[in-house]
Amino acid sequence: MHSNRLSRSNGLDTLRALAIVLVFCYHYMVFVSGEPTFGWLSTAGWVGVDLFFVLSGYLIGNQVFALWAAGQKISLSAFYARRALRTWPVFWLVLAAFFIFPASMGGRTPPPLWTFLTFTQNYQLQPGTAFSHAWSLCIEEQFYAVFPLVVLAAWWLRARLPGGGGGDAQAQVQSPLGLRLAWLLMAGLLALGVGARTVLWFQYGLEEGNAIQGYHPHIYYATLCRFDEFLPGLAVAMVKNFYPALWRKVIQSGMGFFCAGLLACAAMLYGVLQHYSIEGYGYGFFMTAFGYSLIAWAFGLLVASALAPRSPWHWLRVPGAQHLALWSYSIYLIHKPLAFYIHRHTAQWSLTPGLELAAVVLGSLALGAVLYHAVELPFMRLRDARFPGLTKRQTSTSPG
Repeated sequence: MHSNRLSRSNGLDTLRALAIVLVFCYHYMVFVSGEPTFGWLSTAGWVGVDLFFVLSGYLIGNQVFALWAAGQKISLSAFYARRALRTWPVFWLVLAAFFIFPASMGGRTPPPLWTFLTFTQNYQLQPGTAFSHAWSLCIEEQFYAVFPLVVLAAWWLRARLPGGGGGDAQAQVQSPLGLRLAWLLMAGLLALGVGARTVLWFQYGLEEGNAIQGYHPHIYYATLCRFDEFLPGLAVAMVKNFYPALWRKVIQSGMGFFCAGLLACAAMLYGVLQHYSIEGYGYGFFMTAFGYSLIAWAFGLLVASALAPRSPWHWLRVPGAQHLALWSYSIYLIHKPLAFYIHRHTAQWSLTPGLELAAVVLGSLALGAVLYHAVELPFMRLRDARFPGLTKRQTSTSPG
């Protein structure tokens, strides 16, 4: 969900901009208009979060795997410091506003503060609570906390397994054993996510007996049921850094990946619109058990194509996409409370539905830009000055 101004990719910026637009359209339907104001973009807009997860998986995985491929070990202190300076300052500012001005920010008392500070607020979260949309940030922060530990554990294990390269860093990089173990781990995690959603669907997937009330707390918001959506981005990063011959084929087939990604996304869009939430029945089994993963892998194809110079992403320029991508994190944090505030004053201000929509859109963009330049950017500059890389020896910066 986050990036800085260095080493920008037009394709990734466009996808990030698409992600925040999708989320906005969905939230506007749920919290303002009560109807699909933007058509299918509203109904299926929740998949924008899935796209954010895939992008985060790639961006973080690419930074870490690039070091590994160069035979360098990641510094945990540098990694966590860079992540904290990137994501926490503006989050803390918005969080403070929710607790200081609860009536203006959402009209309800937020969950306990410690759940936000520990990024566990998504655990059994009930829909409609104040700052509920921070659930996805919680899952991202949990990913940031665990991923480097897994990488360091894999580094240690590869050095000790037969055929793992011993203590020689370059031999470890070239060893196929560690890569096979990495792919096996990813397959196991994918199976775990699908399996967890399968089991939980039988408990919370159907309207019968009002079991569906537990769908969001135990499935939609749950780390166990959504963490596998980082895997496609990690897979793209692994291919890029550890399989140079295969990666050359990928970037030479940019148009093919672009078309495959569009077709896969279209298929999943159909599944979301027709078979995800079924009136009078509940949530579809296939779209619950497998759909979240398939949506993420469809987006993974688009991410791969966005990195290929021969794909349409290379020349496709959507006006404002780069700025929207830069501001997307702040926009994500503030668009819902701003929409709530404006909607509550619609009658007082004599706003028509069109003017209300314009006020929410323009207000979200303006506040997002202000928070980016006044809070995010200064702390990113501090991050790059104090922690210029992910190792003690590294001096170059990477996209955040």
